[in-house]
Amino acid sequence: MSSLELLSDEGLRCDGRRPTEVRKMSCSFGVFDQSDGSAYVELGNTRVLAAVYGPHDIRGSRSKARHNRAIINCQYSMATFSTSERKPRQRGDYRSLEITNNLREVFENAILTELFPHSQIDIFVEVLQSDGSNYSACVNAATLAVIHAGIPIKDVVCACSASMVTDQPIVDVNYLEESIGSGPILTIALLPKGKQILSMESSGRMHSTVVPQVMESAINGCQQILQVMKESILSHVKSLNKQ
Repeated sequence: MSSLELLSDEGLRCDGRRPTEVRKMSCSFGVFDQSDGSAYVELGNTRVLAAVYGPHDIRGSRSKARHNRAIINCQYSMATFSTSERKPRQRGDYRSLEITNNLREVFENAILTELFPHSQIDIFVEVLQSDGSNYSACVNAATLAVIHAGIPIKDVVCACSASMVTDQPIVDVNYLEESIGSGPILTIALLPKGKQILSMESSGRMHSTVVPQVMESAINGCQQILQVMKESILSHVKSLNKQ
């Protein structure tokens, strides 16, 4: 299948969505009793679990402690059954390390770490099923887990991917669109109030003339995802008030 076939004559994508439409998203809280906060996110067929521990005392060497803020420790992994390729996945592969570092940078800038000096916050994220846009789903799940843990955060961090197909921007890229070459994929993690971009990564080189269009599409996708996340948070708070 070529990139020309990613959009039908009616302008619909391979999964029936419009180019500007994100996949159906659902969120739930409190999936782990042992953690301080946890969340489960489904973005289409991409399914992600996130757990947060802390703030707690520094573990390991005390030399990494910061007197003016908490340190953020992140770990990203993919379950062996998350894709059709049933093979062991090492935690130290390049893509896993890249996503781990990106997650740490996002939450170092989003969490009010200055409120917790000499402490550590651990964020663990695992992809249970991979169907594209893994990184953006991980950011969204980790955000909800941080909020569930009661850790102060500047805003509800939301993330979305975008790409370009035959001069048409598309948002929330799925696995089929990733694998058959929709073009370089841009993923943005956003603090929505001021539209502050915390993270922006591209899977390949993108011509400068299309970057603004793809960025705008990703930001619009973030706004769609934000609405679902806010509704989930509100629903969770209401359920707590009824208890």
